[in-house]
Amino acid sequence: MGKEWDARALYEDLYCARGKMENRIKEQLSLFADRVSAETMGANQLRVYLAGMAYVLISALRRIGLAGTEMARSQAVTIRCRLLKIGAQSKITVRRVWVHLLEAFPLQAVFWHAAARLRC
Repeated sequence: MGKEWDARALYEDLYCARGKMENRIKEQLSLFADRVSAETMGANQLRVYLAGMAYVLISALRRIGLAGTEMARSQAVTIRCRLLKIGAQSKITVRRVWVHLLEAFPLQAVFWHAAARLRC
């Protein structure tokens, strides 16, 4: 005989956990982990490794840098497209790196909040 489950526990503990796991797998694929179009196996392996590292970095950014913001629960592809893939002008001097964002960038406050939280 199988284990008896309460309907609420079955949904919250088993079904929702499975959905979260599937969403994490889809997030990795959205960072181009499924694209192995190089000629050699080593090049394809490197691409998958880089996609895995990108996912770990995006996940840490979401967990640490974006905590308490409107993007704290966003998917990796949303963070990449809306927060990281933006137009900016950078200027590098001997002592500093200056990043000038457009004044019209709607998520500028979130960007600088995440940068400040990651700086520590």
